[in-house]
Amino acid sequence: MYKTRLVEKTLKEAVRSFPAIFIGGPRRSGKTTLSKSFLKGYNYVLLDEIDVRSLAVEDPRGFLEKYPPPVIIDEIQNAPGLLSHIKARIEQNKKPGQWVLTGSQQWALMKGISETLAGRIAILHLLPFSLEEVQDTARLKLSDADGFINFLFHATMLPEKTLPLGRWILQGGYPEVVLNQRMSRKLWFSSYLQTYVDRDVRSYIKQSNLHDFERFVKLLAARTAQELNCSTLSRDIGVSVPTIKSWLTLLEASGIIFFLMPYHNNFGKRIIKAPKCYFIDTGIVSYLVGLQSEQHALSGPMNGALFETACVAQFYKRFSALADPCSLYYYRSTDGLEVDLLIETGKTIYPIEIKLSSTIDYGRVSSLKKWLEISRIKDVCGLVISTSKELGAMGGNVVNCHYSLI
Repeated sequence: MYKTRLVEKTLKEAVRSFPAIFIGGPRRSGKTTLSKSFLKGYNYVLLDEIDVRSLAVEDPRGFLEKYPPPVIIDEIQNAPGLLSHIKARIEQNKKPGQWVLTGSQQWALMKGISETLAGRIAILHLLPFSLEEVQDTARLKLSDADGFINFLFHATMLPEKTLPLGRWILQGGYPEVVLNQRMSRKLWFSSYLQTYVDRDVRSYIKQSNLHDFERFVKLLAARTAQELNCSTLSRDIGVSVPTIKSWLTLLEASGIIFFLMPYHNNFGKRIIKAPKCYFIDTGIVSYLVGLQSEQHALSGPMNGALFETACVAQFYKRFSALADPCSLYYYRSTDGLEVDLLIETGKTIYPIEIKLSSTIDYGRVSSLKKWLEISRIKDVCGLVISTSKELGAMGGNVVNCHYSLI
């Protein structure tokens, strides 16, 4: 079953403008399904097949003659030497939409694409399903951040199909887990993480450090939505701080985690400098920390961090898919003022608080009120994302939004 993806709008624009398009993202995020379903009339070739990969590596010219454009070349990281030959073809014919390349985001591959096809290729990112995509409520017309947040401010009805919060957190957004209810969640994530280590990590990490790396990923999962402290991680794992930083870079490049940087306009206060680390998928976090059921996810000690991770990741996925130039930050001053998420657009800054509660009142959002006061930004409301179904203004200039709408 195919679900509409937010990135479709960006992909449609890209094939009209660039001779080559690269669709990257974590493994099993749906790149092949998207490209084959959305790009009708394209030839398709998979470089995972041994004979096909051998032809691409040993005779790239012959390969490109056998699979002429418009063509989808899947798992391009298996034959990176093709990139220079594709560049030569593009120099002869710059017609848009000829080459669609897909692959897992790896350091060497992304470097090769940037160096070889700079200015000739559009780079798109496909992440696991967002909540909009799971619920079949993808709002492709709300393509900019201002329009989407304005929709959240003024929403009056919940979606017809609302995904239960516990299920959303526990299953995450990887298509095979979401679409196949018979799939063993535990077995799938176990296999996925083992495959990830074998295919994407092993060549970058010393054999003696692989066990430490696996411990590191589990420890990091338990600290999702927290400020990053490399020194503490280094001490707990027993490896150097530079090693921790290199592992973080590897996880970020592979589409497993992302960072929120602190907002630097400090309004006269000194703010915390460390970024906050989030996992892109709460299903992976739930598996790594040993959550067994929806109730366990909602009532355990990590429930607030998991809800925050799920919500912040939705904004990250949406804006990444639609190539929106807005920036995401968090705010925390040394005197305790904290705002979970700031979305900075070309027009203004929107402050957002994320609260796992079905009862929200104006007295419990003092951080939003204070931030709006000290920021002195005119005509901006604060947004609370919660499990409360009481939508709309809570008092003053603060609005409540149910999580299912994001």
